[in-house]
Amino acid sequence: MMKHLTTKTREIVLNSSEEEKISYLRKQKWIPYPQAEKIINKLDDLKGYPTVDRMPNLLIVGETNNGKTALINRFYKRNNAYIREGEYDIVIAPVIIVQAPAEPDEKSFYNKILELLNAPIIKSENPDVKQRRIISLFKKLEIKLLIIDEIHHVLAGSPVKQRVFLNVLKYLSNELKISIVCVGIRDAFNVIQSDPQLANRFETMILERWKNNEAFLQLLVNYEALIPLENPSFLVENSMASRILSMSEGLIGEINTILTKAGELAIKSGINKIDHKILDNIDYVSPEDRKKILRRTNL
Repeated sequence: MMKHLTTKTREIVLNSSEEEKISYLRKQKWIPYPQAEKIINKLDDLKGYPTVDRMPNLLIVGETNNGKTALINRFYKRNNAYIREGEYDIVIAPVIIVQAPAEPDEKSFYNKILELLNAPIIKSENPDVKQRRIISLFKKLEIKLLIIDEIHHVLAGSPVKQRVFLNVLKYLSNELKISIVCVGIRDAFNVIQSDPQLANRFETMILERWKNNEAFLQLLVNYEALIPLENPSFLVENSMASRILSMSEGLIGEINTILTKAGELAIKSGINKIDHKILDNIDYVSPEDRKKILRRTNL
């Protein structure tokens, strides 16, 4: 009975109200897949890399809504700060994630880091002093990996501001002897390539759009196992898989939105499975159609 579901999801179907099923459906899910696991393994490798003069760095590139932030958050949760028990019960934070400021501003960047580290932010403090405090805190907390999300924001600044910000990254990497991971859309590649020294230090890994292949079908199988529907939806069936891929334009965030909306409608309608009729009736607009609407609005 309900062999298409995980044990936990099966229990939700059997013992929960409609509202509880929908709440479970809407919760954030992590479904392992080859591209993500390859990048997470690389992050693990960087975190454990021995200290050398020229630390390796990584650039993770992917389109909007294709799982970049979910991936680094998954890695972060596996590497949360912890207390090293002993004489002083020292706090160790092997990994931190900071979002790049909306434009490349050194002071804003330092303030974001200090806020993450629960350190006081002093408005009158100049960037050099903030930098020294950050370096001291990084060493104290034994931070091994600094992850900067939305690195393409750097392009919002003038060429001068961009150079200053990139020099900050180089300095932190050199001074702290830690690896830096930058994450962003494809424009992020241009950010790193604009500085020859950084370009030589950063390996690039790309989160590609999904294609109709074995990995995609396995993703659908794993996802269906987490949707609290009594009847199997057979999402891997050729017409269903092809349609979901087409609607989502191969972006995992869109796949999640489509299946969450479809699962919710299937629960509320009492059909208890996702089929073409359900997909016809969900409130969903594809990324390309959203762009068209935006262009028409701007006109």
